[in-house]
Amino acid sequence: MVNWRKLTPLQEFVLDGFGGGPQTQALLFALFLALYVVAALGNLTVIVVITLDARLHSPTYFFLKNLSFLDLCYLSVIYPKALFDLISSTKVITFAGCVTQFFFFSTTITTEAFLLAVMAYDRFVAICSPLRYPISMCPSVCAHLVLGSYCGGCLNSILQASFTFSLPFCSSNHIDHFFCDVPPLLKLACADTTLSELVLFGICGLIIVGTTLVVLVSYGYITVTILRMRSGGGRHKLFSTCGSHVTAVSLCYGTLFVMHAKGAVGSMEQGKAVSEVKDALQRLGRKHTVLSLCVSWFSGSCHGFWYERSQTYVH
Repeated sequence: MVNWRKLTPLQEFVLDGFGGGPQTQALLFALFLALYVVAALGNLTVIVVITLDARLHSPTYFFLKNLSFLDLCYLSVIYPKALFDLISSTKVITFAGCVTQFFFFSTTITTEAFLLAVMAYDRFVAICSPLRYPISMCPSVCAHLVLGSYCGGCLNSILQASFTFSLPFCSSNHIDHFFCDVPPLLKLACADTTLSELVLFGICGLIIVGTTLVVLVSYGYITVTILRMRSGGGRHKLFSTCGSHVTAVSLCYGTLFVMHAKGAVGSMEQGKAVSEVKDALQRLGRKHTVLSLCVSWFSGSCHGFWYERSQTYVH
């Protein structure tokens, strides 16, 4: 006998989120709310300060402002719904809502990966070709680099959403996660997901490998340039400033691969833990990045605008 209920396309999903009783849910709510408020205020502060202070209208801070904006969008896509589900008896999300959440989540996190590669290239030009920096990283070039990052993130989201949500979800509507992501969604499909998994792995692999190569090549040249410096203080300053960016890149690319590569995560519970640990560490890494850049800028603020940008990395 045909089970017509199972053949009916799902209209909504249930986000199972984290397990535990009311006390555990309350503790997680307080923790997530504190993380969200602190991270959101921190990113808003960075955006406002860079926007209002004309002295910070340089390529490095332009990229940093966009990175903070992406981070704020990422937080706003995930945390409000997760917080609501922690205090709600029904953790339902509509099919359209799930598609929307995944699209913006994927767009922000992929664009962030591209933007981190752009920031590595920016530092490569600033350190290895400081005299050409004002021309190579002029406002139009920076705008195109950021726009390209957003377009790349959007294209990736469209492809992944198309392959994922075109599958029939008729076996279950319970997503073993606290937001809509591809791995737990594929587990609900009642059709062969081999093609979707191959596309997911291929796209993620291409993005991770491509952007990582840009970062590695850029920092390879940067390292050689720094080691050739005669000033020990200058070398220490540069390694300290660039180290925070390398940490952020490692956290972003490493957890992306662990969370989305086929078979890399043994269970959804591990995936949830990896996601939360990554978020917490990335907040700390971003804070250190901002402080390092601000200290670096203020230490050379007595120089002319473009002269300071070209010489900060060679003193």
